[in-house]
Amino acid sequence: MKKYKNIIFDVGDVLLDYRWRTMLQDYGLSQSEAERIGGEMFNDPEQLWSQMDLGIEDQEAVIRKYEKKYPEDAKVIRWFIEHGEYMHKPRRKVWEMIPMLKSRGYGIYLLSNYPEVLFHKHTQYADFMQEIDGLMVSYMIHEMKPHADIYHALLNKYGLKAEECIFFDDRLENVQAALRIGMGSKQVHSQESLLSDLAKLM
Repeated sequence: MKKYKNIIFDVGDVLLDYRWRTMLQDYGLSQSEAERIGGEMFNDPEQLWSQMDLGIEDQEAVIRKYEKKYPEDAKVIRWFIEHGEYMHKPRRKVWEMIPMLKSRGYGIYLLSNYPEVLFHKHTQYADFMQEIDGLMVSYMIHEMKPHADIYHALLNKYGLKAEECIFFDDRLENVQAALRIGMGSKQVHSQESLLSDLAKLM
């Protein structure tokens, strides 16, 4: 990889592992039930989860919409959303690389789609939060990746040049959006693939 000045990370499935299926099974659901209810929450045609990501509806309002739409699963959906602290696991090997990258002179930034409450639950004890130089999260500006506006918002807020940044995200559409505005970008397929790509930047 060519030399960049700034490294931008998505959070979920990049700096953290999401364990939503396991979390629902820990609650007592079967694997098939966990998949079904996960589909209701994350793939709802009305994009209820995205309303939280965008910050246009607060958590309680969205929970009530889910409860009305999926009354038979209302209890577990409320439990899941209210207990987001059980949803993630650290990718500590990645976290340990971030201070090393900082020591090489890179700026470190976050660019992520997240509901406000869940973002704070997932990052309040994360070591990497002490290392970052800035962040842009969807709930802050009511825009989500892959829309170009959220990428430009990060660049403009911190005076960054797109061509001097490389962005790591687990979703192909978000990587493609970064490339379209002139950033370098790599899709994250696993913790191991990310560690390999970061090692090339050292």
